[in-house]
Amino acid sequence: MSKLFSEELVREAARENSVADLRTATIGEVLLVAQYLEKKTGIPFIRMDQGSPGLPANAYGIEAEIEALQSGIGSQYPAAGGVPPLKSAASRFVKAFIDTDISPRSCIPTTGSVAASFGSFIGCTQRIPGKDRVLFIDPGFPIQKSQLRILGIQWREFDVYEHRGAEKLRAKLESELSSGDIAAIVYSNPNNPAWICLEEEELAVIGELATRYDAVVMEDLAYFCMDYRRDLGHPFVPPYLPSVSHYTDNYILMLSSSKIFSYAGQRMALCCISDALYEKHYPAMAQRYHDAGIFGDTLVASILYMITSGCTATTQYAYAKMLDLSCDGVIDFVSDTSEYARRARRMKDLFVNNGFHIVYDKDVTMDVGDGFFFTVGYGDIPGGDLVVELLHYGISSISLSTTGSLQSGVRACTSRMREELYPVMEERLRSFNEDHKA
Repeated sequence: MSKLFSEELVREAARENSVADLRTATIGEVLLVAQYLEKKTGIPFIRMDQGSPGLPANAYGIEAEIEALQSGIGSQYPAAGGVPPLKSAASRFVKAFIDTDISPRSCIPTTGSVAASFGSFIGCTQRIPGKDRVLFIDPGFPIQKSQLRILGIQWREFDVYEHRGAEKLRAKLESELSSGDIAAIVYSNPNNPAWICLEEEELAVIGELATRYDAVVMEDLAYFCMDYRRDLGHPFVPPYLPSVSHYTDNYILMLSSSKIFSYAGQRMALCCISDALYEKHYPAMAQRYHDAGIFGDTLVASILYMITSGCTATTQYAYAKMLDLSCDGVIDFVSDTSEYARRARRMKDLFVNNGFHIVYDKDVTMDVGDGFFFTVGYGDIPGGDLVVELLHYGISSISLSTTGSLQSGVRACTSRMREELYPVMEERLRSFNEDHKA
């Protein structure tokens, strides 16, 4: 088997979809190219590009949302701060699985974590004059930097690959934070794209320095409790999810319904702000928004509401139901989503058996786990070139360079794999290896 798609055809797909350079293509651009090639030839792709859930939406959420809509609430605007059942359920959920106390008042629904980060970037960088930059612990979610481009906010970033462990991470963070201009620190845990997990000693360092330098940690928990190496996900009993919220009051937790409940289409997440940060007064915010300058109230009423004018009320009731049933032990979302780990293990084996290697392969004390994403490289082929080469073999991915990584390789998503695709993938990777091995 040779290449499925010729260089000319791949160039055509890029040209027809206005993709300037496939090596640096966004997730959406790679998706368009893959779809074009599928439609043009009838040959299905192994889709590893977009991180869309590959499991059915949670049935309890669907039922609760239907009931809410039938109750008549669709005719009323939802409160900017969220409906009371969701706010209470969110507070309970954070306590049950993280062992962190956040009041219902400080748990704010947003239309996905994308809206949560967009609004939080605005609020965090407007708190204190001169403290107006964002620090990314990369690799990370490319869309968040796109948000900063829209907002005109500057950022700095570093690839955590060479800075794992408390002392190495402390030294790097000190060098970045000592300038005094960092308003927020951003990372995902587990990590998108690498699936690495920051460990307790690293989170303790981040929390300590966030307090010392008055930076808000925006902890993206989209893949909540999906580190399947640990026995997480049991409500109100340890082990609890590792979180920076155990080590500082300067934090915002972003909790999405998209992955743990496969509820992505309804666009529902939570922005959970520490009570201490929520209630903090900032004169600069009072002056800008002509309000009391209370961080949480300003974020809700003067920032988030201007972005979405509230979140769909019926979906809030659905999310509340799923959170409450998780706390009751009725929904076991860790077991439900563990299918991604099984897919990752099988996909990794196919890659490694055909000459590839796992790029981000270690945490501090353990091998990296299996889950929604993983990273692979082939020899010393740069990530952008590897994206293009894999497209010729009917496999779509994104370059690690687009995520702030300095390593050569691509991100692979497990969500779209199906049983019948494993032998197809094996055949395509074998052909790739035969064509590229030294």
